Amino acid sequence: MSTENSFTGFPEKTEYTSIPNPFFSSILPQIRDLPELKITLYIFWALYRKKSYPRFITYSELRGDQSLMSGITNDGSSDEDLQHGLEAAVARGTFLRLHLESDEGSEELYFLNAEQDRRAIEQIESGRIKLGGMIKIEPAPIKESANIFSLYEQHIGLLNPIIADDLKYAENRFPASWIEDAFKESVRMNKRSWRYINTILERWAAQGKDDGRIRENPQTDSDPKEYIRRFGHLTKRD
Repeated sequence: MSTENSFTGFPEKTEYTSIPNPFFSSILPQIRDLPELKITLYIFWALYRKKSYPRFITYSELRGDQSLMSGITNDGSSDEDLQHGLEAAVARGTFLRLHLESDEGSEELYFLNAEQDRRAIEQIESGRIKLGGMIKIEPAPIKESANIFSLYEQHIGLLNPIIADDLKYAENRFPASWIEDAFKESVRMNKRSWRYINTILERWAAQGKDDGRIRENPQTDSDPKEYIRRFGHLTKRD
């Protein structure tokens, strides 16, 4: 076996992609087609890194990623295997496809076949969600810092439209490093809830932040009752 292109191993600090458990029990055993498998895994990876709600990937984005195309076609330039793999994944029910027409042309959008995404498609079709400039051709990033949506799904659970709006608001309001530190603090305290994390961020915004912790003042340090009055709610159960 040639070792010319052998993988050298995962780095010590690496990110992970969330894949729904039913994929392994209900979908993977049925897949016999290599392009479908590669495209399915790629879309899971790409959707997980999307920052917006609703999360989808366009055909143009898929077609524009040369690493994906070279992995499913002989020369990386033919659409045939890409279209074949997408058709198979949609027919299997792994993903949902939405075809949109606009003044700029037509585009195909691919969503995970999950309840919140089915609702999002209905809202798009009824005009309650305006995609606007969300549809654009851009290759999925090869490497980027974890965003607030991936942090939430990694440490708390699946997104829903209501919490997604709260997360978008927080992402626009607080520095990315604060958000990541707040999630880490919630894990450290075993308080994995968005309410707890948002409270930390609000406190940092009001009181200041040093090295990922709430900045305490000397009076609070010397007065335990004052400390409990101000920060005691952070240790209460939700």
